[in-house]
Amino acid sequence: MKKTIYLFSNGEIHRKDNTVYFLNESNEKKYIPVEQINEILIFGEVTLNKKLLEFMTQKEIIIHYFSYYGYYMGSFYPREHYNSGYMILNQCKHYMDQAKRLDLANTFVRGSYQNILKVINYYKNKSNILPDTKEIESFESNINKVKSIENLMAFEGQIRETYYQFFDYIINNKDFAFETRTRRPPKNYLNALISFGNSLLYVTVLSEIYKTHLDPRIGFLHTTNFRRFTLNLDIAEIFKPILVDRLIFNLINKNEIQKKHFEKELNGIMLKESGRKIYVEKWDKRLKETINHPNLKRRISYRRLIRMECYKLEKHLIGDKIYKPYLHYW
Repeated sequence: MKKTIYLFSNGEIHRKDNTVYFLNESNEKKYIPVEQINEILIFGEVTLNKKLLEFMTQKEIIIHYFSYYGYYMGSFYPREHYNSGYMILNQCKHYMDQAKRLDLANTFVRGSYQNILKVINYYKNKSNILPDTKEIESFESNINKVKSIENLMAFEGQIRETYYQFFDYIINNKDFAFETRTRRPPKNYLNALISFGNSLLYVTVLSEIYKTHLDPRIGFLHTTNFRRFTLNLDIAEIFKPILVDRLIFNLINKNEIQKKHFEKELNGIMLKESGRKIYVEKWDKRLKETINHPNLKRRISYRRLIRMECYKLEKHLIGDKIYKPYLHYW
């Protein structure tokens, strides 16, 4: 399995013949095994050059950039090696056909919703302190009744807001009270974790899309506009509850992430570098963790599960199979 490289230090990445090395501010070299790299996530101030980017293209390695505060800034997305005109045409057809687009968008929201229920029921079975679930369960029958993308996005937001009401019961830590969802900048510790976790998921899905015939610029739930990528946002909705949210619950409940790992910046709350390092270490382990897949009857990693979701969408777009989102099992 290929690795993800996380760079927090400031420095430079250089190509030397058929190898790559990172030179930090102390002029210490650390060689990077390019044949084993899946992607590079840069959090520090790192300098690159054209020679290095050409090599990354040749080796099909994506580079994702994050700001000093942990915000996702953008990606170096090498020339697509698997994209096909046939698949792009089918993606466009499904996007331009409002009925087909709405059907797919509904499917992403339904997948997200079903996995939200799975998370809630998982913690409900572990403890009796969770509030009544009737309100959030009542949403299921209404998902397919929404007749426009705009209303579907609003409905998805309503589902999430109701779901967030369970966070304080699952976490049960006053330092990480949810209060309300805030972004750019997050206004409290929990929101900072959610935003950072979502960003990591978005780039992970983007990296997996790169290995398929799909075009990440053409989404269905999230409108294809001036934003560079949207399909990764669609697919990420399905995995947020089981990957991002559950990881956050574990980090807080096990006291691995605490108040000391945050700082106040830009009228908001941000993870310190120490906090981001803890998070990405656990995130990387989570993606490598394997589960028993109910249909394949074998163990696969969560990262592979994301790739399989892309393959399923491909088959749907070319008419081979109706797309059904992944429903998690414990």
